[in-house]
Amino acid sequence: MLTEGKVDFNRKNRSLGRQNIFYEKSPPPKQSHELKCPQCGCERLFRDGIRYLQNKKQVQRWLCRECNYRFSKKPKTKVKAKKQRIIPVLEKHLKTPRNGSSKRQDRDEFYNGRARYLLAEGNINLVKVDPEQINAQREGTQTQQNTTNDVNGKIVSFLWEMKKSDIKDSSLKTWNCILRQLAKHTDMTPDDVKEYLAKRAELSQATKRSYVAAYDKFLKHYGDNWDAPNYVVEDKIQYIPPEADIDALIAGSGRLLSTYLQFLKETAARGGEAAKTKWSDVDFERKIVHIRPEKHSRARILPISNKLVDMLNRLPRNSEKIFSTHESLRSNFHDARKTLIYKLQNPRLKDIHLHTFRHWKATMEYHKTKDILHVQQMLGHKSIECTLVYITIENALYKNTIDDYTVKVAKTIDETISLLEVGFEYVTGEYTDGGKILRKRK
Repeated sequence: MLTEGKVDFNRKNRSLGRQNIFYEKSPPPKQSHELKCPQCGCERLFRDGIRYLQNKKQVQRWLCRECNYRFSKKPKTKVKAKKQRIIPVLEKHLKTPRNGSSKRQDRDEFYNGRARYLLAEGNINLVKVDPEQINAQREGTQTQQNTTNDVNGKIVSFLWEMKKSDIKDSSLKTWNCILRQLAKHTDMTPDDVKEYLAKRAELSQATKRSYVAAYDKFLKHYGDNWDAPNYVVEDKIQYIPPEADIDALIAGSGRLLSTYLQFLKETAARGGEAAKTKWSDVDFERKIVHIRPEKHSRARILPISNKLVDMLNRLPRNSEKIFSTHESLRSNFHDARKTLIYKLQNPRLKDIHLHTFRHWKATMEYHKTKDILHVQQMLGHKSIECTLVYITIENALYKNTIDDYTVKVAKTIDETISLLEVGFEYVTGEYTDGGKILRKRK
């Protein structure tokens, strides 16, 4: 783009009225959006299509090239008037008398321009307008609104008390969604809640049990009791994907998400435990990481590979935590998985969740060591009963496979000690042909 510069009149061409105009390049225009990524604060944003809202308005979506996070900035919309606000105004306009003949008064009573506009906005029948009906409807709406406000106030008070009792924010968020759903479709009485759950055949037994637990907490907080229904959740074997599918998800994700998934693969940590890991918890020299526990498990120190150390070193250190919140990482994981399912034409990836990495690592670790106590310490379980399920999974996966071993012969005591330190075990307790035979599962 060229802009007009200073005008310099030439003496020779002054008589002809000519002028020499010098042009120079204008500075490049600034980006119109001037946005930053809400997750990492990066300004390297690219347009990522258009999103259509329910009101048929278009919203520009943005893609962060740093952390592969997609977001959109919703436009400001005008708040429409509610029916509760329209009905009193409508009644006022219908009762307002006007000067003139009786025919005009009768006509204005029903066909006043302002009243007709309000009726159209309120979606009320224009022909049959009865003041008593309007008053009854207004009283019923106000009563229903007061009841809803009362229930919502109780829910907020309950959640605040649970917050002061040091309940996790993730649990409070789940309880809030459940109680709001029940308040929307029921009167929050035990019989209505039971009937609502009985009719919801599409909900699983585990989901219904979560509904019962949240509502039971809500009732006990206000000193009420009820005969809670018992929903039995059947045990199921967790899906253990091939390692190639896990590596495909890691390779096809962005830099931050791929490091997060590699962290889950090597440490078998929960998603929340990995999300709250700080930079001070990682010892890059000794290649170990301190896992901060959750769900009343044990803290633990686990080794990490050189690959994970290199991936961590490539991340920016903008805060004390390595990763962002668990909710944003889970959302990014779902988007990346959906893209890879279409790109790789691999429907098995849909069955892989963030907690699947923990199940995969525990199963592989037991398959290598056959030591259930080692797996329990790695997972941080306080009860061995939670860890015994991986024995069943390992036996089902590797029942018909032949175990491969690496066999070594130690001829001296130092060689024997060094092999035992790296995981080898005795095959023969005595020296055979000048040495001891040791083996380790591949």
